[in-house]
Amino acid sequence: MSSNSFTVIGNLTNDPELRFLPSGHAVVNLTIASTPRTKDKSGEWVDGETLFLRCTLWRQAAEHAAESLRKGTRVIATGKLTSRTWETKEGDKRTDLTLDVDELGPSLKYATAVISKTVQSSGFPQGGFGQAPADDPWATTKASTSDEVPF
Repeated sequence: MSSNSFTVIGNLTNDPELRFLPSGHAVVNLTIASTPRTKDKSGEWVDGETLFLRCTLWRQAAEHAAESLRKGTRVIATGKLTSRTWETKEGDKRTDLTLDVDELGPSLKYATAVISKTVQSSGFPQGGFGQAPADDPWATTKASTSDEVPF
């Protein structure tokens, strides 16, 4: 894993925004709001300054995020933190941070989730395990015709 690996836990500020590039690859943009909470000297919880972190997720994971997550969902995201610097028309330098997400999922601290494995167009479940597709001439075993995923 990269040395600039970063993990953030927070809530989605909007529904994930899915779009497709001319190449056909899916990309989803989303923003996670993360507010640290600490106790003050009297023992009361105090909210710190909220971090709004823009995130980008690619390909099939992007489609899964758009289908599964909604505004307000508490999520855990990990990936590579990147920065981009530019100059405004007035000559001021600006920098923004983006998390290029490797893994994204709902937080189970305050919610439950139902997990559903997906099957790639090759017939293999996500992750590449299982039997070969039924139309694979080089396969030593034919794929099961049921919808069950072997584990």
